[in-house]
Amino acid sequence: MTLARSSPLSLEVIPMRLPDADPELLHHDPLAPEGIPLMLIPGEPSQLMVKLGNPGEHLLNVTLEFRGNLPQAWYSCERENSEISPGISQDIIIEFQAPDDFFEAFLALRENSSLRINYSGRLQVYGARPGTVSQLIDVADINFYVRPQSRYLDFLPQIYREVDFVGRFLKIIEETFNPDVQMMASLFAYLDPLTAPQSMLPFLAHWVGWELQSYLSLEQQRSLIRHALEIYRWRGTRRGLRLYLHLVTGLPLDDEVEREEDKHIAILETFSQGLVLDHSILGQDALLGGGQPFHFRVHLQPDTPGSVDEALVRQVIDQQKPAFCTYELQID
Repeated sequence: MTLARSSPLSLEVIPMRLPDADPELLHHDPLAPEGIPLMLIPGEPSQLMVKLGNPGEHLLNVTLEFRGNLPQAWYSCERENSEISPGISQDIIIEFQAPDDFFEAFLALRENSSLRINYSGRLQVYGARPGTVSQLIDVADINFYVRPQSRYLDFLPQIYREVDFVGRFLKIIEETFNPDVQMMASLFAYLDPLTAPQSMLPFLAHWVGWELQSYLSLEQQRSLIRHALEIYRWRGTRRGLRLYLHLVTGLPLDDEVEREEDKHIAILETFSQGLVLDHSILGQDALLGGGQPFHFRVHLQPDTPGSVDEALVRQVIDQQKPAFCTYELQID
């Protein structure tokens, strides 16, 4: 909806947010002037676009002035004074914003009182040629309607938007159920050990049959619970042991490293071919004094010496290795 008046300065006011309901049914004051409707949603800016044009032959100094019964803090204008050359038009944005807690503030909840949700105001345009006195050129009456925005209206036929009461009533129901809706929207975070509240960890650990270990940090326990099924699946294997050690020590897995000896978590198994004729490397493809079956060596190479707890590492290896296996542990 626009408003244009016949004057030396062309004025057009365009509301950027119109109310859903019929404006004639919104204003309950029969004496209020008919004006441009603008809907205000608490916490969100609503704008008026003011188009000013100078059809004359002289430069005009234009001043915008707004007066109304809504709080002055709700009003802001990018520029109230401007110069318009002949034959030139300018667009000026006026912004109105009701506070975010408009319907929940203390004054709004006072007993035996009603909350004002309809306001009115007048935009006055003053103009003058250089060297002359500024005079009132044109005015535009504006009616403001502060309304909550209910998403429930999107699920109803369009006819329900014609009555303002329906949207306000549905907003009460929407706010009542909002805590439950927010909880459902974030329910996935309660079931992920990495994001769940600490009080949920015992439940999640029991869910996957994992025993909480109090000597580990909270972040370590979260990671272990999340990877519990993978640890179970690969228990007793090199892959499972490396994953477990990675989670409790923080050392990288180094999947992209080809040589086992170069990895931060190196798990080495020595196989002997017995008598080898030709060249061989002691400790890799030849053993002095015979082979040692079911034996492996764990070599940890942290970037910071002394950052790995040896007792914790041995406890993990004892839990994950096959019962008949023996091992050696080396920590650099």
